[in-house]
Amino acid sequence: QVQLVEIGGGLVPAGGSLRLSCAASGRTFSSYAMGWFRQAPGQEREFVAGITWSGGSTDYADSVKGRFTISRDNAKKMVYLQMNRLKPEDTAIYYCAAGYGLGYRLSDYNYWGQGTQVTVSS
Repeated sequence: QVQLVEIGGGLVPAGGSLRLSCAASGRTFSSYAMGWFRQAPGQEREFVAGITWSGGSTDYADSVKGRFTISRDNAKKMVYLQMNRLKPEDTAIYYCAAGYGLGYRLSDYNYWGQGTQVTVSS
């Protein structure tokens, strides 16, 4: 089992950057694929980015490709989401998730953090 805590949300102007971190606990962290999802008010939770257990493969939603980068450090049990050229439509609660394989569906992930708010002002 793994527990996840997101760190680093906040308010940023459009065009700015922000880095989210996800701290994990549990001895088997390195065996999990990790993902970032987000949920805007009145919207469904959606996939943002994912990374395999080794970090060798990543996947991104079309809306963030070229702007966001997911990475992980298994020794530190951390996952990161670097967000550049932020847009007001990126405003949402961002969630970190762990699962047994890289996927884009909510059902692909078994463990979730509590979320962190990201607000991009226009």
